[in-house]
Amino acid sequence: MHDIRAIRDNPAAFDAALTRRGGDAVSADILALDEARRAKIAAAETAQAEQNKASKEVGAAKASGDDAEFERLRALVGQKKAEVATMQTEAKALDAKLTDMLLELPNLPMGDVPDGADEADNVEMRRWGTPATYDFRPKEHYELASVTPGMDFEMAAKLSGARFVVLTGAVARIHRALAQFMLDTHVDENGLTETWTPVLVREEMMYGTGQLPKFGEDSYKTTDGWWLVPTAEVPLTNLVNGEVVDEASLPHRHVAHTQCFRSEAGSAGRDTSGMLRQHQFEKVEMVSITHPDHSRDELDRMTTCAEGVLEKLGLPYRTIVLCTGDMGFGARRTHDIEVWLPGQDTYREISSVSVCGDFQARRMNARFKPADGGKPQFVHTLNGSGLAVGRCLIGVLENGQQADGAVRLPEVLHPYLGGKSVLSAEGKLV
Repeated sequence: MHDIRAIRDNPAAFDAALTRRGGDAVSADILALDEARRAKIAAAETAQAEQNKASKEVGAAKASGDDAEFERLRALVGQKKAEVATMQTEAKALDAKLTDMLLELPNLPMGDVPDGADEADNVEMRRWGTPATYDFRPKEHYELASVTPGMDFEMAAKLSGARFVVLTGAVARIHRALAQFMLDTHVDENGLTETWTPVLVREEMMYGTGQLPKFGEDSYKTTDGWWLVPTAEVPLTNLVNGEVVDEASLPHRHVAHTQCFRSEAGSAGRDTSGMLRQHQFEKVEMVSITHPDHSRDELDRMTTCAEGVLEKLGLPYRTIVLCTGDMGFGARRTHDIEVWLPGQDTYREISSVSVCGDFQARRMNARFKPADGGKPQFVHTLNGSGLAVGRCLIGVLENGQQADGAVRLPEVLHPYLGGKSVLSAEGKLV
């Protein structure tokens, strides 16, 4: 959420930043509502003061025996009391309307984010690895002979419908091994704290990270009012919801492996084959809570952490910075990492790492206490995939494929697979 004081101080800069994201200049509407709210609050305070003054004078009028003045003042007290109640109610309604308006607005991009309308305007930062060449036509993951015994979309459709999968046997084990490998890497080498969280959260937690109110259709809500998390970003970031932490404790760096749930609203017809886009999937998610002065450097550090997982797996990738028109709602700057998929002959997103500044912290009222004893300040929040487990499985299967349909597996996974190094054409680990 945005700081209303910053909008008051420089409405032109606020509008300019919003229009970079393709939005409308709305500061005039915001400030008009803010002025009406403040005027109503001031009027209520004035009426309250008049009520208090008349209340003190009522006793004096009664003591003096001036019945007419006593009745006038008593009536005035009642009138002012009613006025105060009405104006406070109106001020509260205006405040709620202002809050709703601010909650609907996306974060403002950093100055170094490239301008653009959509993904075509994203800017490549770097590449790692060279895509392999094959003396046969590379297949997509679900076409591989070694994979089909352990990746069942028809059974999943019977159980749950479209965009689900049942993994069994060796494929399920590789999927599990990837998640374990990612967690171990982030904990042992990158210094993140492994965290286990619920996947059902209260509605206010979804508001805190910006999934609500605007994007409710993208997630699932239970009949009891809980929401299924679209990513562990929601519970991990909300660990500081309503908290005031010590500056010395920053940064907080968490990593969690969870199930994630997304309705994929608006994605009809996209990636309908295979397990690239699912309603239920697993991610290893990174979240950092930092001092405002360090959040930009933390974005680069988290990006390096995610890239390092792909490098250990030997999977070629490229890293891009998203343009203003392609960034997520809560981001100020986003780095997407795209893994090479030979079956599709293209790079596909496998991680998105974003710095949100104080945007989420304001929604959550998450602050830190400065070491010098000053007034509490809002923390900065960051989140990023480290990585999407299912998409990483796709990358491993497609990049390691052999002419007979077998898959050579990355060396770093061998210890997690009992020393096995190949998924045979028959779907067995050997």
